[in-house]
Amino acid sequence: MELASNAAVQLVVLVIVFGVTNWIVFRNSRNLRLLNRIALFILLSAMLYANNDAPFTPATLGPNKVDDISLSIAKAAWWLVGSACLVGFVRIFLIFERQPREARLLQDLIVAIIYVGAFLSIISYVFSVPVGTLVATSGVFAIILGLALQNTLSDVFSGIALNLGRPYSVGDWVALEDGGEGRVVETNWRATHLINGDNDLVTIPNSSLAKSKLVNRSKPDSSHAASLKVRLALSTTPAAAVELMETALRAANHIVRHPPPSVKVTSIDAQGIELELKYRLSSLDKSVSAQNEVFDLTFRHAKAAGVMLADARDAPARAERTAEPQTPHPGTAWRLLNALPLLESLTDDEKEVLSEAMVRRVFRKGDIIAREGDILDSIFIIRSGIATIDHDGKELLTLSPGDWFGEGGLLTGMAETGTIKALTAVVAFEISQSHVASILMERPAIADELSAVLAKRLETERKLLAPDSAHKPAISLANRIRELFNLPNR
Repeated sequence: MELASNAAVQLVVLVIVFGVTNWIVFRNSRNLRLLNRIALFILLSAMLYANNDAPFTPATLGPNKVDDISLSIAKAAWWLVGSACLVGFVRIFLIFERQPREARLLQDLIVAIIYVGAFLSIISYVFSVPVGTLVATSGVFAIILGLALQNTLSDVFSGIALNLGRPYSVGDWVALEDGGEGRVVETNWRATHLINGDNDLVTIPNSSLAKSKLVNRSKPDSSHAASLKVRLALSTTPAAAVELMETALRAANHIVRHPPPSVKVTSIDAQGIELELKYRLSSLDKSVSAQNEVFDLTFRHAKAAGVMLADARDAPARAERTAEPQTPHPGTAWRLLNALPLLESLTDDEKEVLSEAMVRRVFRKGDIIAREGDILDSIFIIRSGIATIDHDGKELLTLSPGDWFGEGGLLTGMAETGTIKALTAVVAFEISQSHVASILMERPAIADELSAVLAKRLETERKLLAPDSAHKPAISLANRIRELFNLPNR
């Protein structure tokens, strides 16, 4: 009896050892559990070989029934454990080859095929049941199940087709025929999950997605095309209007440089010239900020060139325009100074004094206005043209009409973080340190207001230079301004 139950003892020992190691010792490690299954598969093979049996031979009941039943169980376990090992290798291969979440449906499909094959092998080799008879018998049941799960099966097979065809991947931004769009976050047997622009989770059945026209905006690369239309008054020629808008697009910081943006005249009538501005974005996440920036730049460059925006083509004609109120300070220098956030706390009288002292400067295309490390003692406000700030050969920022630079050196003695170069012909107005000093001496409290605006500007520069670096609190800018201009402390 002891010899007859030898296989049973071996099987029980293997089950106990495997259970303890797999669910207790290696509970938190998938890799070790896979190695444990491989070891069990090897031991099961050795057990069957030691008992002169093989997993491909049908089970028979002889005089030692306990032994024969144990060997039959060992054969079935051999097929199941072997399938589990194969499934583990498949998952590891797919993880290294692709993103795990992206290949989830393909993994499930391969795993299902492996386990179905193992089940049919157990039925055929261990229990000697003809597989063909089993399949024929289950045909009627399969037809009934297929009719009951028609919609579900449609989603499943559509999901398989989409996964094999790979029109999109996890992380791609897709647009659907009905106008919906979003970023793919997961695909499974039944549906595809998207995150739309409102950060909502959208679930789309695979069957519906397979029938819909789909645009993958992340292929062949991650850049995306965008466009908007602008109408300018007939105070300039179409060629000059195109050149003006091309200059405005060159100043945009949120669009890609290659391929370069383009401007096309789409129509011209008695009211104005309509132009279409086309550009590309590095990511759809920047579409709103880029559109706002382009609208702002077109307005600023048109205003700097003296070109007015035109009414919409279908806008009702107006008999006469409302007369614009006359400003007490119509000069260009005063208008630029009044729009400067850095000096918005000054009174009108103080702005008028500064505007009368401002000096007009002209820089040719390619001129170096200031080099990295220079300490400027003037503030420059750009009237027209474009300038760039470069650091270590990288373009940090583009300056357009209404932008300014040099405030760090003038107010606190800081060096320039980059080289300032005229990308086009630039006209700027200069405010010297001596004129700012005279105002600060008369009203020292302005130092606190200037330091608050300057701190925001310095924070923007810090993010451009080192976006991932930890923020370090700077010393009081107001105190540095007081020290530089010898102002009394509060």
